[in-house]
Amino acid sequence: MYTITLIPGDGVGPEISDATRRVLEATGVQIKWDIQHAGEDVYQKEGSPLPERVIDSIKKNKVAIKGPVTTPVGTGFRSVNVTLRQALDLYCCLRPCRSFKGARTRYENIDLIIVRENTEDLYAGIEFQKDSDETKKLIDFIKNSTKKSIRYDSGISIKPISVYGTERIVRFAFEYARKNKRKKVTAVHKANIMKYSDGLFLEVARNVASNYSDIEFEDRIIDNMCMQLVQKPELYDVIVLPNLYGDIVSDLAAGLIGGLGLAPGANIGDETAVFEPTHGSAPKYKGLNKMNPFAMMLSGVMMLRHLGETVAANRLEQAIASVIEEGRHVTYDLKPKPDDPAAARTSEVADAVIQKLKVGS
Repeated sequence: MYTITLIPGDGVGPEISDATRRVLEATGVQIKWDIQHAGEDVYQKEGSPLPERVIDSIKKNKVAIKGPVTTPVGTGFRSVNVTLRQALDLYCCLRPCRSFKGARTRYENIDLIIVRENTEDLYAGIEFQKDSDETKKLIDFIKNSTKKSIRYDSGISIKPISVYGTERIVRFAFEYARKNKRKKVTAVHKANIMKYSDGLFLEVARNVASNYSDIEFEDRIIDNMCMQLVQKPELYDVIVLPNLYGDIVSDLAAGLIGGLGLAPGANIGDETAVFEPTHGSAPKYKGLNKMNPFAMMLSGVMMLRHLGETVAANRLEQAIASVIEEGRHVTYDLKPKPDDPAAARTSEVADAVIQKLKVGS
């Protein structure tokens, strides 16, 4: 029996979380759910979108799965996801992107693993607001120290990249490659311009790679990497990146396989792991029972593998793949036309996956 923290989220989160919970239970793996609410509604009631009780639950149970949580753009509280990653030191964001037969996409046979550093870079949240006294002092310091001028009407974000943070994320990428019989790791950077931050990332990545002679290593500049993935994604395998580039490239890779609705994710540290879909909370679809739950279900597959429940994980993944390939019980976004009246409801997708699990058992 596993005790697992379940964070339903907000927006469409509760609907896809319920669908995911049902299919995970249908695998036969014994799970006791520790349900913890977080997000916009909780913020209104408790004054925080991420109460300490949620963090405590994950620390205790070591494993969690969560639905998407709304993050206001530009104002309001900082991202619950970013706060979770920092509070629990979930330094690796792992996002597999692989093709499913039946998904609407221009590409076939995509099989990419995105390994994104989670705690540093611009997502460290070290920011200076426009017109604040601290920002003006920083601008003056930079001018006096470097002779480079920044406009006084600027907002500023700091981009830290450390040897420590880079070593452990690149090592994770190589260890993942070795464990899962992958052949190559590609480090992505902009070291030609940002020589002291991205340059450090590249230098450390090369040093770590020297300890893994059984796995091919290469590096790519971020803009070239984006073009390469669109033109010839078959050349790439495991891709390791600093935080911001990883965020962008993981969405690009999701586009290759048919969209964020098929893109699972995990945030992994040395002690704990939180599994979640890559997409957002889509609040305009809240309560409509029409959102695609496959990304969260596939995150559940990743969670089962993390727990060592490989047989159950493979069965669930195959059941999901079968439902997608048949194309009958899928949501509107996976239909040839979004207005297809035969599009399945979120709960009906779960029913179809559960039926596949029963047939295959």
